Amino acid sequence: MSHTQTVVSTSVGLPRASLQGGSDHAQIELVELGRRDSTKSIRISTGPTTPLSEPLSKAEARKGRIQFVALCWTLFLAGWNDGTTGPLLDRIRENYHANFVIVSLIFVLNTVGFVSGSLSNVFLTDKFGFGKVMVIGSIAQSASYAINCGAPPFPVFVFAYALNGFGIALQDAGANGYVAAFKKGAATKMGILHAIYGTGAFVSPLVATQFAQLPRWSFHFLTSLGISISNTALLIAVFRFKTQEQCLAEGGQPADNTPSDQGSKMKYILKMKEVHLLAIFLLVYVGVEVTLGGWIVTYIREVRGGGPDSGYISSGFFGGLALGRVALLWLNKLVGQRRVVFPYIFMAIVLELIVWLVPSLIGGGVAISFVGFVLGPIYPIVMNHAARILPPWILTGSIGWISGFGAAGSAFIPFITGAISSSKGIGSLQPLIVSLSSAMLVIWFIVPSSPRKVD
Repeated sequence: MSHTQTVVSTSVGLPRASLQGGSDHAQIELVELGRRDSTKSIRISTGPTTPLSEPLSKAEARKGRIQFVALCWTLFLAGWNDGTTGPLLDRIRENYHANFVIVSLIFVLNTVGFVSGSLSNVFLTDKFGFGKVMVIGSIAQSASYAINCGAPPFPVFVFAYALNGFGIALQDAGANGYVAAFKKGAATKMGILHAIYGTGAFVSPLVATQFAQLPRWSFHFLTSLGISISNTALLIAVFRFKTQEQCLAEGGQPADNTPSDQGSKMKYILKMKEVHLLAIFLLVYVGVEVTLGGWIVTYIREVRGGGPDSGYISSGFFGGLALGRVALLWLNKLVGQRRVVFPYIFMAIVLELIVWLVPSLIGGGVAISFVGFVLGPIYPIVMNHAARILPPWILTGSIGWISGFGAAGSAFIPFITGAISSSKGIGSLQPLIVSLSSAMLVIWFIVPSSPRKVD
């Protein structure tokens, strides 16, 4: 239902202000009354105001659920991918006779691909549409697994990780941007989406640990390839190469119709301080998450004397990650999504100090699981906060940049960990994680808590 409220000044020559609301947007119009032949106006869009009270049809509700399940499967595979590296890392070092620094190139090349995909996401999505870009990303990911399942020469092996990162970046930005665009229930769905990511990261080490003890360890990537092919098929069947706006409409989620100059979208994104602060925060957060998931197995083996089954500790970490993203949803709502991040990070620091200072294999393994539990909710909270403080028309592109820049932490920090470990030993892992977690507290304090005000 459309409505218009107008407040007009009674003095000649003063501005006239009107608030216009419709089914799609509310606009504030400031009109300067001057000469008879001159009228200046400024329109400020305040975003979509589509009413949410109108119930969805059964077909729309069913379509929306199917779309969400498809995106959850995509994030399950992303988690599966990230949980694979840790248990296989020692076997990769052994197979390629590589030291900590050389094997860390896996993280570097993976992130080169991820950042490339994130930077390309805005252009590719505007040119080809959401549905096609998601399939392109899934095909690239499948190709990387097909290459690595044969344990090719190391340069080819790490190149496949770059291809993998490119594919995951496109899908990650698309899935997060799609769910963040929901007009109702976005926060809960975002938590569930990333809990499914954590589930994939929990299951993967259980399988990878078994393959790491077999002669054909690289056949683990055949399992990944099978999941990836099913992901490609599901994305094609559900989204059918359509744009995000078309898919949202089919699921009863009206898309934002704010007109924008596509050519200047990336330029606008890069000018926003909020985008860069969130990106820097995620760089540290993702770096901590991937470093723990990737290096904790080596730490437990070499510092705490763990055996071949130490790979299961990585599963404990990612299992905690998945559980925390669902089990703590109520606490996020009770405390507030921005405020609750501070106690989560503080508790993670305390638990990391236990892993560092208490010489117990079992105690360390349990503490690592709880680190995952309290860190888990933070990533979806960041995505929800981005949707809260950023304009809707740049949301998907912004999330692509934020997640892509954040992914640089998944290479930079594990690589630095590997370099330090080569000279100081893997025992340096915990002091590094504690320092980075403390930095996260400072960065999150600086992140704006509300949208930018328009004067």
